[in-house]
Amino acid sequence: MDRHSQQLITLYEISKLLGASLDLNKTLKGAMKALSDFLDMQRGTVALVQGDEIVLKAAHGLTIEELQLGRYKLGEGIIGQVAKSGYPIVLPNIGEEPVFLNRTGARRDINKDNIAFLCVPIMFKREVLGVLSVDRLFADARVSFDTDLRLLKIIASLLAQHIKLSLQVEKEVQELIAERDTLKTELRGKYRIENIIGKSPLMQEVFESVHRVAGSRATVLITGESGTGKELIAKAVHYMSQRARQPFIKLNCAAIPEGLLEAELFGHEKGAFTGASSLRRGRFELANKGTIFLDEIGDLSLSLQPKILRVIQEREFERIGSEKTIKVDVRVIAATAKDLVRLVSDGSFREDLYYRLNVVPMFLPPLRQRMEDMDELIAFFLNKYNKENSKTVEISAEAIYSMTEYWWPGNVRELENTIERLVIMSPGRVVLLRDLPLNIRNVDGEPPEHRITPLDQAEKEGIVEALKTTDWVLAKAAKLLGITPRQIGYKVKKYGIGRGVS
Repeated sequence: MDRHSQQLITLYEISKLLGASLDLNKTLKGAMKALSDFLDMQRGTVALVQGDEIVLKAAHGLTIEELQLGRYKLGEGIIGQVAKSGYPIVLPNIGEEPVFLNRTGARRDINKDNIAFLCVPIMFKREVLGVLSVDRLFADARVSFDTDLRLLKIIASLLAQHIKLSLQVEKEVQELIAERDTLKTELRGKYRIENIIGKSPLMQEVFESVHRVAGSRATVLITGESGTGKELIAKAVHYMSQRARQPFIKLNCAAIPEGLLEAELFGHEKGAFTGASSLRRGRFELANKGTIFLDEIGDLSLSLQPKILRVIQEREFERIGSEKTIKVDVRVIAATAKDLVRLVSDGSFREDLYYRLNVVPMFLPPLRQRMEDMDELIAFFLNKYNKENSKTVEISAEAIYSMTEYWWPGNVRELENTIERLVIMSPGRVVLLRDLPLNIRNVDGEPPEHRITPLDQAEKEGIVEALKTTDWVLAKAAKLLGITPRQIGYKVKKYGIGRGVS
């Protein structure tokens, strides 16, 4: 093969390498190997500028130890001079050049080996990114190196574009990692219990439970009506734990059709079913090392419950369409607004799964049972939506009183939505009683704690059944329901439950 063909093949192979990957070390090493395979290069290096130094990053014909010795200040030695000036240098015989440092020690006797050294800058526009250098053995001192130098300049130009792109991508990745870590730190602060509103005794019990359980690996079951803040508490458990820098993955079991839920949870292989055009990782796999939050767990179908039980017990599962078992280290937090004890007795929820989930139970009280927090919650949401909408709306004392008399079936979520609407729709700076939604301002005056809603009635019936099952022993009934003895005592008093209640 003639010299011209060798050069064309070399350029083609290097171009393929540069287009195949953004892995800078891999492509630079590949370029050095191509020069060795298709030309007469004995040794070659690529050095990149790093601050006021230029450091060897890839080489052919050097050991790892020799490569690590290749560090030069700008202007030092031949490589340093080329990096500083941006002009190529050719040494027909390095043994006759005292400025050649041989810092790597790769050339054992430079005075006898008759080694020619070619060194060209790697430049993007006018910026020197690095230096490409090669050794070539020669037999005739009158050989012209113009052809070789021209080839090296072309290769250096190709490398420059790839290096610039790779460095830019690396910079952006580092910025994204820094931004991610910053956001995680902010989230860790945001979801600390100290930042969640709740001075009422029942909420203080919840906060105490969060502090106790956060540092463990225990599975947590959060119960409570819709809108009480179950996801907020789940995030507090995660971001106050040692898993805070790992993923927090959430999934609403009621929001995804049953036929798709298994794929969402466990993922699938390519071709596992019609429409599975590529491999997809499920939520459990994405949550590895972190926490998965399974909201509305009470809506999970009976067919999927054994698979969830297995993940909790064995920390393993298989993707749909695969026989390969995947191991995961995942902390499970589940939440539901449903009465799981009743679902278990009805046969629509597995008893063994219930007990696996209910390792550490937490009950979030409805807003009507924590009215001590109303003033602070109103002030918080009012400030939030005033800022978002560049307003300074206030709520009159008469309107606040009416709001505290309302029983809030949608709980904190309903309160937040109501205040957002009031801020946006208020015709003046002060929200008056007449500005409140009709259902809130037309309350009948009956104290909230005496008003029994359908949800309260269901809760009362569940407590009565648990008490009957445990022969009216409060501590045993509380354990069966997944609440504390103090909580069941409060509910017994609230609903006026006694042995004669049916």
